[in-house]
Amino acid sequence: MPRLVYFVTAWLIGASLVAMSYGAARAGHTPIPPAAIALVALIACAALCTLLRNLSPGARTIAACAAIACASILIANAAWQRDARCLTALGHPDTELILRLHANAQPRAWLRADARGIAEPLASCRVIASVSVKEGSAPAGAWVRVTAHRLSSGRMLRLDDAVIEPTGAVDWVHGWRGRTGQTIDSLFGERAPLVRALLVADQHGIAPEVRDRFASAGLVHVLSISGLHVAIIAGALRTVGAALRMRRSAAELLALGAVGTYVTLLGFPPPATRAATMLTVVMLSGRLGRPVHPWTGLALGVWIPAADPRVVAALGWQLSASGMAALVGARSMLRRWRVRPLLQAPRENTAVWRHVDNAWRRLRNTGPRLHGWRLSLVRELAVGTAASVITAPLVAWAFGRVSIVAPITNIVAAPIVAFLQPTLFLALLLAPLRPVARWVADAAAAPLAVLDYIARTASDVPYASLSVAPGKLTALCMGVMVAAFVVSTARRRVLPCLMTGATALVVAVWAPVAARGPGQLEIHVIDVGQGDAIALRTPRGRWVIVDAGRTWQGGDAGRRAVIPYIRRLGGKVALFVLSHPDADHVGGAPSVLDALRPTLWWDPGFVHGSGVYRDALAVAEQRDVTWQRVVAGDSLSLDGVMLRVLGPDSAWMANEDNPNDASVILMVQHGQVRALLTGDAEVAQEAWLVERYGSELNAMILKVGHHGSKTSSTDALLDAVQPQIALISVGAGNSYGHPSPSVMDALRERQVDILRTDRDGAIVVRSDGRSVQLETRHTQWMHAVQ
Repeated sequence: MPRLVYFVTAWLIGASLVAMSYGAARAGHTPIPPAAIALVALIACAALCTLLRNLSPGARTIAACAAIACASILIANAAWQRDARCLTALGHPDTELILRLHANAQPRAWLRADARGIAEPLASCRVIASVSVKEGSAPAGAWVRVTAHRLSSGRMLRLDDAVIEPTGAVDWVHGWRGRTGQTIDSLFGERAPLVRALLVADQHGIAPEVRDRFASAGLVHVLSISGLHVAIIAGALRTVGAALRMRRSAAELLALGAVGTYVTLLGFPPPATRAATMLTVVMLSGRLGRPVHPWTGLALGVWIPAADPRVVAALGWQLSASGMAALVGARSMLRRWRVRPLLQAPRENTAVWRHVDNAWRRLRNTGPRLHGWRLSLVRELAVGTAASVITAPLVAWAFGRVSIVAPITNIVAAPIVAFLQPTLFLALLLAPLRPVARWVADAAAAPLAVLDYIARTASDVPYASLSVAPGKLTALCMGVMVAAFVVSTARRRVLPCLMTGATALVVAVWAPVAARGPGQLEIHVIDVGQGDAIALRTPRGRWVIVDAGRTWQGGDAGRRAVIPYIRRLGGKVALFVLSHPDADHVGGAPSVLDALRPTLWWDPGFVHGSGVYRDALAVAEQRDVTWQRVVAGDSLSLDGVMLRVLGPDSAWMANEDNPNDASVILMVQHGQVRALLTGDAEVAQEAWLVERYGSELNAMILKVGHHGSKTSSTDALLDAVQPQIALISVGAGNSYGHPSPSVMDALRERQVDILRTDRDGAIVVRSDGRSVQLETRHTQWMHAVQ
């Protein structure tokens, strides 16, 4: 094994430990002390060098690994500290800000931007900002001045109610991306979101159903710019060079130049940078006549983007690095299949190992001999299976599922993508010649449809993907297991690696059994699009699920989002609460009741004849779920969390014909922290609540009623509740215009921190009964209790 691999791994160990430490700090936990990080890094590096080297480890190699790990820790710690200082300074109301927009800005738009200060020393600070525009417009790439309500949330600066003013300066890279996106929209119409993902790594326009389809089929990596896309571009240009009878060196130079330009225009995403680095190394080594070890090329490709140690926290980089390690390791194993035995016998116990070696040789020599395309197909299936297995822990942790059909679908889809990518680029290059560009875009419509058909067909196969939601310990153990497999591909003696992997597997299997609760109340607002699904987790790990999201043809939010989410964290579902039987709240209930089997179901008892509500009742009867009609005054204490029903009561329900105003209103209390969940309650029920309870409605956290509709969240209710945090479950780009600008204005006037699932993804509120910590898909931060 080349020493460079040891050195790069030592760097990554140090950077990863610091990233985990700062992640713990953002989550409100005590960060790992730097001395402990350094000690763990030294031990890990020494163990790694001992495990990887074929002979006894050399003192110089271990010392170099330790020095590199310590340097990585120091550099990474300085980078994270600088980010924290910049975020704090830029979040101060008196700091003048300037933004570089990532997309076109207009009133009511929400977009990302790079924020920095105007005056030194903050002019050198750079942080990512989430911007909600109230006034002003500017194109993508424009530098704008901004005034807004600011919130520093972990690693991101939130700018709400922003008023922007263009400065006249435009960043040409982001401007190019914005103009390219508009060109793609005009050329490809309804297929533009898929083309944007394939060409410029813009996935924001892809519908959740399409993303789920590709994820179930194991093709979600096609929707992001990865090594596959870079390789296709380089291969296409080399083919063009050969067709034009260019010298090989000239064709390779053309390919490298085009790939470098493309990666630059994309903003150097880590997966594409890794692929471009490895391509450069391979081409240069070939021209110089100095073959490079595959692991050396991978080490360089992985380290170049990770030279910024904060990159190790990016999921795209993690998937790219682990996937490529799987490919290199699997090919190494295939080469050894006919070269030497898999299990190298040690000097001792030679008689036993001789029998093992003979059995292995007989196994290798049995079966049909494969040649030609059959051999190539088997190799690709083996490599694809290895890549799927190695990346499974990361995929399961990030997406809550693992595709079983991924090795096959990737083989089928690869030729389509290889043809499609150059065709789409050609249409983009010919955009000035609009008739010709449209002709090429029309030619690409068929392969786009075929790619979508492959994903649709594969996702419809029974058990095409498994809903897997591992906890932290389980995911960590699975990561150790696959790391042991990768290491075994570079060793002559694989038994220590196999034993390490087997031990990790045993711990991973038993970890959920020994899992304990979080020790605090957690409120999870699950991202189910235009609907509601809220999960309360008690300090002992039991769940209360309030609503289950919407339903659509062929699926529902319960099966797609709620069930994987709950299973990932583990724990028994003690109670299911249906606020009211509208489709966007009860749609996923049949799936949730069938899979999670809560002990009790609370229901307002509103008479409703929808089919999905009847299906939910039928499933509850089959699964012995106790159904209970609740009224104001009912309550339940669960592991130190008090659930109290504030409404409706029998008198109110007797004359009510609007299901929204028959919503179950829950007050959740843990220690000094209270949360009010209002379902879809509208003006009439809110007025009834205020008249009946008055100041008793006071709560730190408010789940905003009816997805932020203007028919809810009256001034009287907000004055009674006096919330500090507002949670809004709403679908991106919904046709209802939710949340209403008037509701957002009312919340901002009261200086309420607003979190929305359409922008923040799933929202988690954690409380120990005294303080509150917030988490979104972007970041984590502690909320200052007022």
